[in-house]
Amino acid sequence: MSESLFDLTGRTALITGGGSGLGRDIAEVLAQYGANIAVCSRKLNNCQETVQVLENKYAIKAKAYVCDVSLEESVNSTVEAVLDDFGHIDILVNNSGATWGENVENMPLEAWQKVLGVNVTGTFLMSKAVGKQMIEKGQGKIINIGSIAGLRAESSEVLNAIGYSTSKAAVHHFTRDLAKKWATHNITVNAIAPGFFETKMTKHVIHQQRDALLATNPMGKIGDPGSLKGAALFLASKASDFITGQVIAVDGGSSL
Repeated sequence: MSESLFDLTGRTALITGGGSGLGRDIAEVLAQYGANIAVCSRKLNNCQETVQVLENKYAIKAKAYVCDVSLEESVNSTVEAVLDDFGHIDILVNNSGATWGENVENMPLEAWQKVLGVNVTGTFLMSKAVGKQMIEKGQGKIINIGSIAGLRAESSEVLNAIGYSTSKAAVHHFTRDLAKKWATHNITVNAIAPGFFETKMTKHVIHQQRDALLATNPMGKIGDPGSLKGAALFLASKASDFITGQVIAVDGGSSL
């Protein structure tokens, strides 16, 4: 395994929103391939459950942290704690996300600000805090979780969450811009744009619109947990060392 392009032994990955959903799936595949795992979110219990599962299944170190990624003080203290506990952060997965469904004309300003605060400001703050250490080390992998909602517009019947889609488009451009700026530091910055996966955030939309979503998906599928793991592992490993600034849609072709 030590010669594998996908071997992550000895590396430390920090996954925001790693207590549930896609974040937990990503944490698991990175642990499976040898990475030590730090997971954080506003809900410590969820992260502790993830840690317990990973430590029971894999011979790795894992630890949970409380963090509100929209607040700089919380981000900085979390990153400092992870560095104290693990010594280094080699992989950052910006996965924490928020959404708010409402017609544009009725959406409260605080809802818009909350979604952008988590999805965009949180990605910036975490990348900034972890990136300083990566620059000092001269290497690093940053993976941002975008969405196909940031690649194309949807009707209100399919997705009525303009703050979310706008935030994910911003994450995609942030990925490309940061990748160009930090390439000289041997830091790759890429994004995954998932299609519709069955998570806590999307289960209501999928329940209401399953037939329509399946009809517009060339593969006729909704994403399952395993569908995202391969892309995350690829971008976290040395297999993707010459790839940066890319947004990879994992969506069964629905963004085509």
